[in-house]
Amino acid sequence: MAKTIKPYQGAAGGWDALASSFRHVNEQGIVGRGARTMLRANQPRGFDCPGCAWPDRNPHSTFEFCENGVKAVAAEATSRRVTRDFFAAHTVAALARQDDYFLESQGRLTEPMRYDADSDRYVPVAWDEAFALVATQLRALASPDEALFYTSGRTSNEAAFLYQLFVREFGTNNLPDCSNLCHEPSGVAMSEQIGVGKGSVRLEDFERADAIFVFGQNPGTNHPRMLGELRSAARRGCRIVVFNPLHERGLERFADPKDPVELLGGSTRIASHYYPLRIGGDLAAVKGMIKHVVARGACDHAFIAAHTEGYAALCADVEAEDWAVIEAESGLSRAQIEEAAEVYAASRASIVCWAMGITQHRNSVATIQMLVNLLLVGGNLGKPGAGACPVRGHSNVQGDRTMGIYEQPSDAFLDRLGAEFGFQPPRHPGHDVVGAIGAMQDGRCKVLFAMGGNFAAATPDTDRTAAALRRCALTVHVSTKLNRSHLVHGRQALILPCLGRTEVDRQAAGPQAVTVEDSMSHVHLSEGGNPPASESLLSEPMIVARLAEATLPASRTPWRWLVEDYDRIRDRIARVVEGFEDFNARVHRDGGFHLRNAAAERRWMTSSGRASFHVHPIVRTPARDGALMTLMTLRSHDQYNTTIYGLEDRYRGVSGERRVCFIGAADLMRLGLQAGQWVDLVSVWHDGERVAPRFLLVEYDIPAGCLAAYYPETNPLVPLDHHADRARTPASKAIPVYLRPRADIDLALAP
Repeated sequence: MAKTIKPYQGAAGGWDALASSFRHVNEQGIVGRGARTMLRANQPRGFDCPGCAWPDRNPHSTFEFCENGVKAVAAEATSRRVTRDFFAAHTVAALARQDDYFLESQGRLTEPMRYDADSDRYVPVAWDEAFALVATQLRALASPDEALFYTSGRTSNEAAFLYQLFVREFGTNNLPDCSNLCHEPSGVAMSEQIGVGKGSVRLEDFERADAIFVFGQNPGTNHPRMLGELRSAARRGCRIVVFNPLHERGLERFADPKDPVELLGGSTRIASHYYPLRIGGDLAAVKGMIKHVVARGACDHAFIAAHTEGYAALCADVEAEDWAVIEAESGLSRAQIEEAAEVYAASRASIVCWAMGITQHRNSVATIQMLVNLLLVGGNLGKPGAGACPVRGHSNVQGDRTMGIYEQPSDAFLDRLGAEFGFQPPRHPGHDVVGAIGAMQDGRCKVLFAMGGNFAAATPDTDRTAAALRRCALTVHVSTKLNRSHLVHGRQALILPCLGRTEVDRQAAGPQAVTVEDSMSHVHLSEGGNPPASESLLSEPMIVARLAEATLPASRTPWRWLVEDYDRIRDRIARVVEGFEDFNARVHRDGGFHLRNAAAERRWMTSSGRASFHVHPIVRTPARDGALMTLMTLRSHDQYNTTIYGLEDRYRGVSGERRVCFIGAADLMRLGLQAGQWVDLVSVWHDGERVAPRFLLVEYDIPAGCLAAYYPETNPLVPLDHHADRARTPASKAIPVYLRPRADIDLALAP
């Protein structure tokens, strides 16, 4: 594919989204089957899209999917296969030299594979032999805490519940998961402040909001179906206020592909106000908004008196804050911040949305609590059209946590789990992702079992993580497709292929449906309809059941019997997980059900029984030399998390190249650089330099001193101990870096 850098002039969505969708389906060789598959996406008797966790607006609509959902489904339903012949033809060393796009594009895995060190190849292994190998390694450990059990957000509720049950019967709480990498700060911040770690809004609230504030989020690429809600809100006059360092097309203009008029060239303006603040400037900006709202006397004092504590301390703190500091740290003017605050003050009901542009910072917990402070001063929790909306990524990342995938479970959950299954669960905390990498590196953990995901590519400090994985005695990955983690392995390694979300899951009682929980706590069924990619694939629940049988021969849990009919698993969930009472009856009703949210009902599950304001200082940027920049990592448009579907980043005007670095025109001039020049990105930390080589500079509208580039290519720059305070999520959105010009590569492209 030719490399081009050319500013994109169109709106998000529209014909280009339709054309891209068709191209991806066609490239996977499934034009007819792909169309039929998409018509089952997010339908009552269909499957939940394996992409993002945004809720379904109308499950009876024929077209309840988006461009990036098509990419995800096409990638899973592909006609391409990775067979034993593929592995026989490629050593692991040779595959490791390929990029992530190449690995993803090879197709679906078809049978279990075991790493053979003598040939440096993966070779076929029988399922029974694979489970026996894992069981032998696990039972040989000196302590259950020497094993780690990672979980991806794609895992269903049923698989996640069985998985955490197996892990705790085995004897550990080492359950790091992808929440540790994204919205952990949201759970920490909101649980402490309002008693619930989940968002408080539902889709219908977007129909009633007067104002929607969007922080650190790019829904046009990461949650495209959210654009439909923002478009509808904008068209009825709702004010949409965006705070984001980059101008993202999906937050500026959107053409709904289902609207004939907009397909002919029209579009809807999304953001009524767009504020390109400095990377990490959100806390200062929101504190400035609160300062203005308080000074203006626009707070909901009746709500504050009835439901909150700590208001006086907050008022004293914001009143004492210097506007000069707010402006310097936010990168916005006082006039801009007060303009946004006026929108908030005038709104009768406001929603605040945020994503990883907020959570992946060192001060992310404080920033989220400042966002919730903003909601609280206006009484914007627990009423129609208002509330907190942390927008999560994977389609069941929230559900997995609900099912007990957590390294620090509550005593109440463990009490119910132990009583239901007749064992004593471990009580000491386990490792999160950052802790897991450190434990592998220093030899405290010797086995990694990963239920989905791409651990080696998703995690920070790539070289350090790779060294840690290679120290393991065994690494195991349950996967649908080839990825980087299969190539960064322990002394022994297994790839266990599983069914995809789109495929028929047939067990002893017949075809099965699983359940998922979306970003707004709606639980519903998902049932695949495509034939499995291979007769050798097992479902995730069956993989857990057979692993448990092999590892825990004395367990009283009827593992295989539970998996014969997933209703049996759901009956046990109903007796253990709060809010899932009468699970089967409720989820089999058309559309499923919503979990209750105490904060949405103005019930505050905190120690005081009230929501609390939290005071946080604005951390001032230390003095540094002018060459040091701040880098944020982001996705391209042809990407979902670490999965690379193609080499297009349409809305940012980049094609055919992923190693690009977006930089403002003023910084190019100040640093004596030019667009089209190749540089190395060099991060600086207390333990030395980290280098990500060979990035192409692309001029872009981004604030001074700020850079942006795609992950996972930039993950090597993120130090393992550069993470969110108290939540330990990698601070991938604020990496201090230098640009080091390459002398060995000529200017390549100039827009």
